[in-house]
Amino acid sequence: MSSIQDRVIRIIAEQAVLEPSDVTLDSTLEDLGIDSLGLVESIFAIEEAFDISVPFNANEPSESDFDISSVRTIVAGIERLIAEQS
Repeated sequence: MSSIQDRVIRIIAEQAVLEPSDVTLDSTLEDLGIDSLGLVESIFAIEEAFDISVPFNANEPSESDFDISSVRTIVAGIERLIAEQS
């Protein structure tokens, strides 16, 4: 497990008020009980933790270039953003 993956899972678990061990890569935010406000807070926390800007529009999530369909896709998107920034 990558440190990026670990950190993302910890952030998402914190927003869902769960233990990191309860969050799997195949979990959806809906599975974890994260609503739209929790999603926005998660995105802000991720941006701050990794010093990146996530291309996500909270008003139009389906129009965003950032895939939030599962924890796995969120991790992959963040890894891509970090790589692009380097």
